Amino acid sequence: NVRKILSEIFDRYRRLYAIMLCLIPAVRSSRPILLRSYNVKGAGWNISNTLNKFSSDRSKIGVSFSTISNTDSNGKSLVLSHPSEVDTDEQNRKRGRVVCITSGKGGVGKTTSAASFAFGLAQRGRKICVVDFDIGLRNLDIHLGMERRVIFDFVNVLFEECSLHQALIKDKRNSNLMMLAASQTRDKDSLTVEGVERVLSELSKTFDYVVLDSPAGIESGARHAMYFADDSIIVTNPELSSCRDADKMVGFISSRSRRAEMGASGVSPVSQTLLITRYDATRVENEESLSIVDIEELLGLPVIGVIPESKDILTCTNLGTPVITLGEPNSAAGAYSDMVDRFLGEEKALRFTTPEPVSFFKRIFG
Repeated sequence: NVRKILSEIFDRYRRLYAIMLCLIPAVRSSRPILLRSYNVKGAGWNISNTLNKFSSDRSKIGVSFSTISNTDSNGKSLVLSHPSEVDTDEQNRKRGRVVCITSGKGGVGKTTSAASFAFGLAQRGRKICVVDFDIGLRNLDIHLGMERRVIFDFVNVLFEECSLHQALIKDKRNSNLMMLAASQTRDKDSLTVEGVERVLSELSKTFDYVVLDSPAGIESGARHAMYFADDSIIVTNPELSSCRDADKMVGFISSRSRRAEMGASGVSPVSQTLLITRYDATRVENEESLSIVDIEELLGLPVIGVIPESKDILTCTNLGTPVITLGEPNSAAGAYSDMVDRFLGEEKALRFTTPEPVSFFKRIFG
């Protein structure tokens, strides 16, 4: 109850401060704060303007004007973003990028892909933190073989029940890779815009890439992950229902991410690419499955990787080992390795997209 009362007091102070900045030009200085679509109840008008920062430092008044929330406690739209803390291309070169691995449909191999993608980046010398956003249903720790080592989780950090350093788990195989596990006992409503922004901001100062393993769909965990993304990799299977759900995610990221909200300020949009998993070239040749060209035309995004159907993926998941660790002879591992190289800017042709030639004895004996 005390927390709720304090939250309401803070919301009222924030609205009063926003109105004061509009009505008293004398308090404005040279550093603007962007205020979007704030509807004042009963007034019949909107404040939608670039406002200036109060002359004293924010630390002196004890209020942070970074992106606070999409809505306040009464459901009104309020986004306050200070340009010094909003992503710009220049600032992105100075901090780690946030990469969201997401999908519209569940069961497409999103967590499997997040684990191999993060491990592949770590193999190439990048400092990586991979964060599980599936609050209540975590699985990333199993894919990385860290399930027995989780003491504190993401929600513990958000509620300041432990430090971020205490919650991070280092991979035993590669010291460049660390994981922040999701909670199994808390609800998805535990995530807040302020809390997630604080944690991701801290991680971005330390790591080259912060990889977010988002839940499928557009529930709370997925929305928070996609909102703060600099890059998004949308995972889909070569089937129509999966592509249709992926198309919805493309639209959601294009319009509801923080970069989309800041587009008018010259901030570049979220970089979106497609990862096609469970690709069976034989079924595609027999017109039983969508081809790569079909998927690109449906979704209008470039394909960053094609992962062939492989029994080794299930084996690696049960062993707690990312499939990319199997190395180049394995088709799935090779495809994930190619995907990581493309993400880092290397040009590589897609492999494993045509049926394997049938051997002489198989043609005879079947």
